[in-house]
Amino acid sequence: MPHATATFNGKVIADTDTCENVEGNVYFPPDSVDQSVLTKTNTHTHCPWKGDASYYSIVVDGQEVKDSAWYYPEPKEKAKHIKDYVAFYKTKVEVKSD
Repeated sequence: MPHATATFNGKVIADTDTCENVEGNVYFPPDSVDQSVLTKTNTHTHCPWKGDASYYSIVVDGQEVKDSAWYYPEPKEKAKHIKDYVAFYKTKVEVKSD
């Protein structure tokens, strides 16, 4: 498995060796993400094959980026392997993977 990290405002907010890559996005297991920097939002989007996504805003040292991460709490069958895994918008968070 490739090693992956997500960094925002100079702080590593996710670090894992067990990520999933789906459609060019790195999905981090929930236990590899610093949950203290995440705040759930009321934003939701729909993917025809993954299901309904819910969103987080990220706050680090007083700097916030709204709706910058998402996850699938109840994914459709083909996306069960990313249930509750967190992905980040690469335009808002620096995501690196080997």
